[in-house]
Amino acid sequence: MTRTLEIRSYTLKAGTRAAFHTLFVDQSLPMLQRWRVDVVAYGPSLHDEDSYYLMRAYASLEDRQESQDAFYGSAEWREGPRAGIIALIQDMTSFVIAVDDQTLAGLRGHNTLQEAVRNS
Repeated sequence: MTRTLEIRSYTLKAGTRAAFHTLFVDQSLPMLQRWRVDVVAYGPSLHDEDSYYLMRAYASLEDRQESQDAFYGSAEWREGPRAGIIALIQDMTSFVIAVDDQTLAGLRGHNTLQEAVRNS
C-alpha cells in the first residue's frame, strides 16, 4: 500500500530546541494523536542544534489537506500551544513523498534509535 508522507523540517530560533521539543511532546503530540494524525517520527535533527523534524503519514494528498485544515483550524490548536510553538520557529519547509508500508515501518523506529544515540 502506498501512503503519503510529509517530512516537515523546522529551523528553530537559536537556543530554543529544548523548549520546542518539550512543547511538542507535552502538548502538540498528544493533540495530534487525539486528532488521529499518524505521527511517524519526530525529534531534534542530528546535524545542528537548531533543527527539528516531524514526519506524518496520510492516506493521500487530499487526506493530508483535510486533516491539516481541520487540525490547524481548530480552536484546540489556535487557543492551545500554537502561539508558543510558532514563537520558536524561524523557518519551516515541508516535503511530501509517496512511500510504502515497509518504509513507514522502518521510519517509525527512528525515534527510539535517535533517543538511544542522544543518551549514549
